[in-house]
Amino acid sequence: MMAFIEQEANEKVEEIDAKAEEEFNIEKGRLVQTHRVKIMQYYEKKEKQIDQHKKIQMSNLLNQARLKVLKARDDMISDLLNEARQRLAEIAKDPESYSSLLVGLVLQGFYRLLEPKVTVRCRKQDVEMVQAAVTKNIPIYKEAVKSNIEVRIDLERFLPSDICGGVEMYNDNGKIKVSNTLESRLELMAHQMMPEIREKLFGANPNRRFTD
Repeated sequence: MMAFIEQEANEKVEEIDAKAEEEFNIEKGRLVQTHRVKIMQYYEKKEKQIDQHKKIQMSNLLNQARLKVLKARDDMISDLLNEARQRLAEIAKDPESYSSLLVGLVLQGFYRLLEPKVTVRCRKQDVEMVQAAVTKNIPIYKEAVKSNIEVRIDLERFLPSDICGGVEMYNDNGKIKVSNTLESRLELMAHQMMPEIREKLFGANPNRRFTD
């Protein structure tokens, strides 16, 4: 009887041990799987962060390169306009060409103002040629618009002598101004033709849908 009881007790102990080991293995497997998932999630998150960081770095590098290209293009256009200004200065050194140009600039100023009284301002060294241009254009203007015009050349305030040339014209009270200096005409032309200038220098912009 004692041997039977002892055997049954041993079997019970073995059964308990087996069940405990099974539960231990199940819990261990669960813990291992949980940590494995966490580790995988951690590295997936790290991988995404690294990939995102690479994309940001690449975007920054591309933007920096784009800005450098844009600055180089702007510098090239500035150099081109500076060269054009230097050539404009040469025009004023040729009296025949410059006087003819002044005639056109003065007449254009008359038409743009359409005022009965006009004041013309010019460089001090241009007064004589501007006076000749005014004298020539008054009858042309009167015939075209069927209206009289009085023109005064400002002999007190001159345009800076270091500009390329041209004139500024004002109405009687000075509130309306037409700038027909050579620099202002160049700036206006450059602004109007900038899309064509850029296309000639750098080729057509594939992202530009309209040209005006």
